Amino acid sequence: TVSSGINAEYGANENREQYPWLVVYQHRPIYNSNKNHGNWTGEYDPAYHTGWPDHFEELTLEGKVDLVLAGHVHHYERSWPVKNREDVVQSYDNVDRPIHITCGHAGKNLYRYKWRTNNTENSYADEVPRFSAARDNENWGHCELDFLDSKTVIHRMYLMGTDTPKEDVTITKRSMAHSLSASVALVLIGLASLL
Repeated sequence: TVSSGINAEYGANENREQYPWLVVYQHRPIYNSNKNHGNWTGEYDPAYHTGWPDHFEELTLEGKVDLVLAGHVHHYERSWPVKNREDVVQSYDNVDRPIHITCGHAGKNLYRYKWRTNNTENSYADEVPRFSAARDNENWGHCELDFLDSKTVIHRMYLMGTDTPKEDVTITKRSMAHSLSASVALVLIGLASLL
């Protein structure tokens, strides 16, 4: 499995003292509320994402992944710490499950409108899903992560042409059992390379 591959190839969980943050980047997001790629909106298209949410999320949980970064959907979305779709913790203090960040709002056209509606229907449903902490389908921008130490990372989302972040979120997790060196390393694992 990919989880076995994560741990075997990179020693990710065996070396958590050396690499305290485990970040997975992948092209398609597991959590997404944009109707144009509706994993969780009730408009699931089996031809598009067969098995994607149900199987890959399990692997991120088994691998004790901290952050899942994605693109593909042309918008920005940040989840609360979430697992199994509805098991959501609306706090970034001492997180114990992955946070999903889709930073797809730097490229081509934004997915502001649902496809094939002649730009008349917003790509977001009026009701925000429980997992979604923030989302934006109207503004181009980019995301940054600043790993301060073994327990703290700051996520910032900037709108294009601005120096002040629109999103400035501090994420903490429980400390490791042993003290860590002052320098914090980051392990990035691309799921596609392990398949």
